[in-house]
Amino acid sequence: MNALSEQGCTACRKGAPPLSDEQIARYLDQLPDWQLIDIDGVKRLQKIYKFKNFAQALQFTDRVGAAAEQEGHHPAILTEWGQVTVSWWTHAIGGLHENDFIMAAKTDDLL
Repeated sequence: MNALSEQGCTACRKGAPPLSDEQIARYLDQLPDWQLIDIDGVKRLQKIYKFKNFAQALQFTDRVGAAAEQEGHHPAILTEWGQVTVSWWTHAIGGLHENDFIMAAKTDDLL
């Protein structure tokens, strides 16, 4: 269990500044295999999880969805045969917030 995963998400208000590159690098060091991606100028965290079949991928997707609902912070999830791609970012600020790293760690714990 990652120390980040023991934290809860905090309310993030529109207009709050996204994390700096320095802050992102420090958090990213705590999340093995997560990648920093940029889509249309918005930084996101992304990880692909591999499974033996679609049923296992779907079960994982359901667990991620339940955790997201519990914290009130929701990812983009792509469920395919044998894999699930999870992407975290904070829509309200158009970038990354501490909540995204907390939820990425919680996602890893769901495996």
